[in-house]
Amino acid sequence: MEGYLRSVRGEFEEKLAALVEIPSVSADPNHAEDIKRCAKTAALWLKAIGADSQVIQTAGHPVVIGRLQSHPSNPTVLIYNHLDVQPADASEWQHPPFSFSKVGDRYGGRGTTDDKGPALTALFAARFAKERKFPLNIQWIWELEEEIGSPNFEQFMRSHPHLTADSVVVSDTIWIARRHPTVPYGLRGLQTLVLTLQTHEKDVHSGLTGGVARNPIGELCELVSACYDAQTGHVKIPGFYDEVSPLTREEIEQFLRSGFQTSRYKKAHGLTKIRPHLTTEADVLSAIMAAPTFEVHGFVGGYSGPGIKTIVPHHAEVKISMRLVPNQKPNRIVKQVKAYLKRLNPDVRVEATQTLQPFLGPRRGFYADAARVAMKAGFGKDPVFVREGGSIGAVVTLQKQLRVPIIFLGLSLPEHGYHAKNENFDWGQAAGGMKMFVRYFEVLAKQGKR
Repeated sequence: MEGYLRSVRGEFEEKLAALVEIPSVSADPNHAEDIKRCAKTAALWLKAIGADSQVIQTAGHPVVIGRLQSHPSNPTVLIYNHLDVQPADASEWQHPPFSFSKVGDRYGGRGTTDDKGPALTALFAARFAKERKFPLNIQWIWELEEEIGSPNFEQFMRSHPHLTADSVVVSDTIWIARRHPTVPYGLRGLQTLVLTLQTHEKDVHSGLTGGVARNPIGELCELVSACYDAQTGHVKIPGFYDEVSPLTREEIEQFLRSGFQTSRYKKAHGLTKIRPHLTTEADVLSAIMAAPTFEVHGFVGGYSGPGIKTIVPHHAEVKISMRLVPNQKPNRIVKQVKAYLKRLNPDVRVEATQTLQPFLGPRRGFYADAARVAMKAGFGKDPVFVREGGSIGAVVTLQKQLRVPIIFLGLSLPEHGYHAKNENFDWGQAAGGMKMFVRYFEVLAKQGKR
């Protein structure tokens, strides 16, 4: 394996550079052609290792699929990654975000760690498995809409029932700390809302109408305050916590073995202070990984230019998200929020926008054990099983459509700048990741079809 790693490093870096320099920003319509170019490039690389591959157009951006078939009787593992990326403001980066850079073992550029580097890592491991004739079928789904919530992924899966597998492996998650391998088994869901209030026909002069005209910004502030305690994050909406299951002592102990340190976490994210009731590492980890949230992301309305314009605005809106944990159902939460706000202010319009279900996967059994063995083979230490605070919409769809075990073998580190400026990846994670994936494939192949 070491010889293989030495032989492919240059090719890995060339391919990562090629992908990074395609600005596959799914949120920006101006990059639609770049997205198509990225998909075409990825499909050609699958073909180059002997896989059947296609670019499938959806109602939005395309999906790349591929398959390496050893024998129909052998088990099939499906590899999911995404090749679209977040936007990037070049003025904030040390190097241009869509220009690949290399400093020692570190690779810079948008998409290096989320998720082009991990996708390539799995691809090179699959090529090794094919060359060694592992009795395993390997299938790929590379999505290009994950960063915008996978709006067309469920319809894509419904339209391609032949995309079956015995298990799924996803490499799109983050370790808590370097040298502490982690395997997530849970993801929070997401529900976003826009609250809108219009109180009169136009902005009006506060000297003539102040004290009489309703102020939509003030009323929305009052509503937000009625929804949650900003100091503690506690949500006041009746019934919000009814479906939340408490963590077990074993889960909390696993979280604490992840290498997490509150001081390092604050530094990594630029947090000068955190909520005062979170006094221990266990408190912080539980809040990140396993507690639902209510967050305010922005207010729109009134005058926001220099100085003060003394008008009473006629219209305002507030943008909100709720991260939901396993057992919480987004549609039920939306009904609870709407009913609560209707009682408080019947003039407010509540629009539910993006919805992603929470996910809970296995942390015991054959596939979890295979993940433990694989992580140790790649990085020399037994991993801990944790949950992640983020959401991956495609994972829930894969679970719903395929009904097979889904395992996360992520490679990103906090210092890689996931979704941040100066995003990077490194050869140590790529090389360890290739060994990890090869061992995972080997375990699945030896076990045979279950």
